Amino acid sequence: MSDPCAVPELTAAQRELAEAYGVAVDYEDWRHRPVTAPTETVLAVLAALGLDISDPAAAGEALVARRAQQRHEPLPPCIVVTEGKAVELALPGDIDGYDCIEAWVELEHGGRIDAPRLIVPGHLPLGYHRLVARWSGSEVTSTLVVTPAFLGFPDRLGTDRAWGFATQLYSVRSKASWGVGDLADLRDLAAWSGSELGADYLLVNPLSAAEAVAPMEPSPYLPSSRAFVNPLYLRVENIPEYDDLLPADRAAVDELRVDVHRRLDDLDAIDRDVSWAAKANALRLVHAVPRSAEREAAYRYFVRAEGAALQDFATWCALSTVHGADPRDWPSDVQHPDRLGVRAFREAHATDVDFFSWLQWALGDQLAEAQGAALDAGMRLGVMHDLAVGVHPDGADAWVLQDALAQGISVGAPPDAFNQVGQNWSQPPWRPDRLAALGYRPYRDLISRLLRHSGALRIDHIIGLFRLWWIPEGATADRGTYVRYDHEALVGILALEAQRAGAVVVGEDLGVVEPFVRDYLVERGIIGTSILWFERAFDGTPLPASRWREYCLASVTTHDLPPTAGYLAGDHVELRATLDLLTRPVEVERADDEAHRASWLCVLVNQGVLAEDAGPEETVVALHRYLTTSPARLLCIALTDAVGDRRTQNQPGTRDEYPNWRIPLSGPDGVPMLLADVVSSGRVRQLAAAVGANLERPLM
Repeated sequence: MSDPCAVPELTAAQRELAEAYGVAVDYEDWRHRPVTAPTETVLAVLAALGLDISDPAAAGEALVARRAQQRHEPLPPCIVVTEGKAVELALPGDIDGYDCIEAWVELEHGGRIDAPRLIVPGHLPLGYHRLVARWSGSEVTSTLVVTPAFLGFPDRLGTDRAWGFATQLYSVRSKASWGVGDLADLRDLAAWSGSELGADYLLVNPLSAAEAVAPMEPSPYLPSSRAFVNPLYLRVENIPEYDDLLPADRAAVDELRVDVHRRLDDLDAIDRDVSWAAKANALRLVHAVPRSAEREAAYRYFVRAEGAALQDFATWCALSTVHGADPRDWPSDVQHPDRLGVRAFREAHATDVDFFSWLQWALGDQLAEAQGAALDAGMRLGVMHDLAVGVHPDGADAWVLQDALAQGISVGAPPDAFNQVGQNWSQPPWRPDRLAALGYRPYRDLISRLLRHSGALRIDHIIGLFRLWWIPEGATADRGTYVRYDHEALVGILALEAQRAGAVVVGEDLGVVEPFVRDYLVERGIIGTSILWFERAFDGTPLPASRWREYCLASVTTHDLPPTAGYLAGDHVELRATLDLLTRPVEVERADDEAHRASWLCVLVNQGVLAEDAGPEETVVALHRYLTTSPARLLCIALTDAVGDRRTQNQPGTRDEYPNWRIPLSGPDGVPMLLADVVSSGRVRQLAAAVGANLERPLM
């Protein structure tokens, strides 16, 4: 007897449309078992892509319409090709032959090259060009992007290997910062680790903009905007106009700083809201100071160069200060950036809009100072920024770019060995079709901004450039499905922007990854990621370091695991058990974890890297020394490992159940440390020496 509540299977037309739109109907899970995506999930995802075909009859009509459109479709809105390869484009169905077509390429920096028979020449220069085709009185244009075949490492790194620290900048505080690590702390940490320890880079958490008003989202991986920077990281006193404050205003700023230290210095947590409330008031006083003619001209040039993107972001920030952080509560005439109410608001609140634009200019100056200090200290890469997968659903990018984002959908990850119930990251994804229609402009501008003051860029969850796990609103994380993206375009543009900036790109390619993805990234010169605990052979045994990848950034741990001292103690199992994140009995999980760690420690003992009776500190050093026996070009030390911290920075699958992204950098005793403590730490120097001594570049 059939179940009247059962959801019917997809029809042939629905399946064909799903495949045409890149929506997975079937996929493999992390154990390589075949899975059929839920019918309701596939239909909800297609609806988010503008295709409501829940009615089988509507699906048939939509399929007929799509086939007809394909026969008569002109050039696609954006064409992405690889340098050195000629590409022949297909004729639209309503054109009799190539003889009636005139086509050419208008180059980014001027000039024109013919493209007879709609063949894109292979000798085009790298860049963003315009393809034009004309026939029978009709003319169509497409954005034509020519991307590098291979990125790799910049010449200044040569064939050498390099190492650096990874840190959550907000957690690295100094006596001068306002309760949260800032860009002056970044500058000082980079200068010290480069000049005294021989580090070549400093990987920091995403510095992307958060909310303009409290409460500020603590996760740097759930930003309001990925294209702009969080002014929480500004050092107020390093803005030149601070020196010109009137005495009363200077006193007010100083009192704000003193009050922050009074409230936060003894607090074993990062409190962004307290810090930002004080800093915002101080920054408004500095913003009101008249600028010199030279600095005023520089600021006005910055505003013009950033254009509408900066204006829209600053307007969103100002709207938030007036109407609150949730755009759903705003008046209807300002819920879209193109509505007339937004223009009126911008004019009525011009000072506020200018304030938030000015903050981004000040941030650019201090980011440039940090990168300059890193290079001056001998670093060959400098600051490595980090790009989150997506943005907050109520944030600036979700408002500005709402037409390019899928509505009613969240991005996440399917169940895997470490997150057995899946993950929902609450981020609206790009619509692949809309992104292509925009010539990938929002994406390429985003990458360009991130590379402006850095020598490297880490892409969190880089497999999202190939496919993303879409979860319909109201569904659990395990009830999603994959949606495919044009990885040739996304990876190609990423490589193009990085080559222009002379930067390295590191892709975090962990988790459930299709077999071809890592090979493709290597072919394009994108560096992968290796975490020691996850490097396993097919039979489950530890993969010898000699068999690790050369084109990767290798580390012992990552920010989604406890620092190594905590991992060795099994803290991650106990924490997940406490938070009810396990799908197996804790005894089983604990036993598996102990066996997993023991297998790795056995490898180190057998290779003579670790003594059998070694304590936790010696084990941490040995694990990092083992990294150097791999061929990995980039090696990474978590600053938490260097100082002996053991508290988890982030527990995936939680939000407020655990203080994610609010843990201050602490020593092995759990007592928070300041930057001065890091600089004077013998433990930090010992771990840096263990890694640096085995690389081609000697310590300074």
